[in-house]
Amino acid sequence: MTDRHENITLMEPLLLPENAANRAALMDLVLELTQKSANFKSSLPSAIQSSFATTVRAMNCYYSNLIEGHNTHPIAIEQALNGNYDSDPKKRNLQLEAKAHIEVQEWIDKGGLKSNVFSSTAICEIHKRFCEKLPEELLWTEAPATTKKIRVIPGEIRKDDVQVGRLIPVSPDAIPRFLDRYAQVYSSLGKSESILALAAAHHRFLWIHPFLDGNGRVARFISYITTLEKLNTGGIWSIARGLARKHGEYKQHLANCDLTRRNDLDGRGNLSQESLYAFTKFFLETCIDQVTFMERLMQPDQLRTRILLWAREEIEMKKIPPQTILILEKILYRGEISRGELPELLNVTERHARRLTSILIEIGILSSESAKSSIKLAFPAKFANRWMPGLFPEE
Repeated sequence: MTDRHENITLMEPLLLPENAANRAALMDLVLELTQKSANFKSSLPSAIQSSFATTVRAMNCYYSNLIEGHNTHPIAIEQALNGNYDSDPKKRNLQLEAKAHIEVQEWIDKGGLKSNVFSSTAICEIHKRFCEKLPEELLWTEAPATTKKIRVIPGEIRKDDVQVGRLIPVSPDAIPRFLDRYAQVYSSLGKSESILALAAAHHRFLWIHPFLDGNGRVARFISYITTLEKLNTGGIWSIARGLARKHGEYKQHLANCDLTRRNDLDGRGNLSQESLYAFTKFFLETCIDQVTFMERLMQPDQLRTRILLWAREEIEMKKIPPQTILILEKILYRGEISRGELPELLNVTERHARRLTSILIEIGILSSESAKSSIKLAFPAKFANRWMPGLFPEE
């Protein structure tokens, strides 16, 4: 390994200073995001939240992989989660990659990450959990100078120099001290300052580029975890969709933030403060845009109308049982329903109710944690274009 003895001040500014121009405008965006996120979460019954969070994992996975140039449709992702893989080895590998992403996010959502998200321990654990689930073919990358193939070791800091566009990140032996400084700064912030620093933490992690590959996904996981913890999102929205939809602008902001300051009016650190401000504004506005989109998508009355209209059409085509309407109406109103309520609701025997429930769970309309648990609405990718238009692209 090599150490070019880079000073950690090369990463400054890590935060926008108190006296930065237009900082107040950014804090207004932080407040708007905080309020919108809280209002959206409170508008959904808790049972709907938990079901929808599962769909958001697939969405987050799809768009995060799309940013990396890997296009695996959510339906193919859903099939992989059910053990149904494509016969084409390349498509199968991408399905396995998507499955790995979802499993890591589920681990995060369920509180599996015990260390502070900005610590080296957490960063390496996220990388390890994702990469160790990847097929062998996706664990190889090329050295920038020699194009020699190098294997990515899950959770291991790189031992080689890399190049990202025009940027040559810090030397391998320098990475630990830069990560220590990274954790020191971003771990000490309160709620509002952490949200303000979302973009800065995102870029500075990519600027350090601690791993041979997988840095982009880890950076987006860090941003996701920060909003999950600081805004108590419940995992029902994510910035990944917004970044993918503005992919060119996102990449340009990252490249601009790699630049050194232009003059004495561009901050006092080594890197451009003006570029960091612009990326912060972009990042916060993209978050707000995604919460707004999700809020409109999941508006109870409109969601209910779309799902029941779909159900009536499916019943007319004899694709689902007629009693589905009664179950959906009740669940959309309350969020969930106990199995014991079904016989009376449907005016059928317990045996018939169990059989009907099994059919709807198998189709993917309903979900239940166990044979005795309450029944909730599922949000499968195959129905997304009708139930939640715009969440995923057409297949």
